[in-house]
Amino acid sequence: MNRPPLHALLGFATAARLGNLTRAAETMNLTVSALSHQIRTLEDRLGRRLFERGPRGVRLTPDGDRLLSVVAPHLDALDHALRPYSPRRNDVLTLSLMASMASSWLVPRLGGFVARHPQLELNLFSTSALVDFDREPGIDAAMRGGYGRWPGLVIEHLFDETLVPVASPALVERMGGLPAQEDLHRWPLLGDLSTYWQDWFDRYGGKRPNRFVAHFDDSETMHRAAVEGLGVALGRLARTRLLIQNGQLIPLSQGRLKIDWGHYLVYPERSVDHAGLEAFRSWLHEQARDYVAAMDSDLAQRGAAPPAALAAAPAKAARKRR
Repeated sequence: MNRPPLHALLGFATAARLGNLTRAAETMNLTVSALSHQIRTLEDRLGRRLFERGPRGVRLTPDGDRLLSVVAPHLDALDHALRPYSPRRNDVLTLSLMASMASSWLVPRLGGFVARHPQLELNLFSTSALVDFDREPGIDAAMRGGYGRWPGLVIEHLFDETLVPVASPALVERMGGLPAQEDLHRWPLLGDLSTYWQDWFDRYGGKRPNRFVAHFDDSETMHRAAVEGLGVALGRLARTRLLIQNGQLIPLSQGRLKIDWGHYLVYPERSVDHAGLEAFRSWLHEQARDYVAAMDSDLAQRGAAPPAALAAAPAKAARKRR
């Protein structure tokens, strides 16, 4: 049997690791059809099916899993050996980040960066999975949320997350206006897998409800449920501030709960001297500082007088009761 071409094995391994032909093709600078052709050619050459294809991506067959376990170590060794000789374009920057953070925080600000650095090509990959920089050498850096513990990476803190109870205007009206803190547990509350609701009640008073209307393991889904009026979410302000500003959510308290979970820029040592990343990280820290300053100013104003959204909600509900 003729040896399978190396590029086909590389395409197979990349698709296997990412579980998605589109992302694998982008990583390899190929079209999806070209990568699919490579994989079909490899399957024909070996006489075995390597992938099961589904609507959400691809997964390995038992034969594909066995092949990956054999070839992956050799491909990794080749990649490691050739990495010092790989050309890098400092005018192309590839980032990995969660879709929710991209849409709610980064993208609304990104126009300023693009205008400041028109020569830089920016590629954004949205994923909930943590990027493995060793296995995905085409990705230069990532924006992550967490506790700042990722061994082997350069870690730069951007800002901590802040929480506040939020609800839709429809729910506020239905409940007869804004609640007092001691009455918040009587409202339909949305739970998550954290203990932050207990932290909230411990700090601001009131008692934990006997039950939550629903529990969520994903904050973005929980925020969407709050927008739809299902209940009160302990919202992450980095992701809900735009929803508050456009009137889809109303903060139910002037209090704020800062937690030890934060937002970070992380990257491997190989990206330290990347000129495009240097420009981006400088701009990103500037945006983070402006965001924190705006949050502090917003909190100070809330302490002086209720914001328009807070003042309008009970008045609207009162009109309805008359």
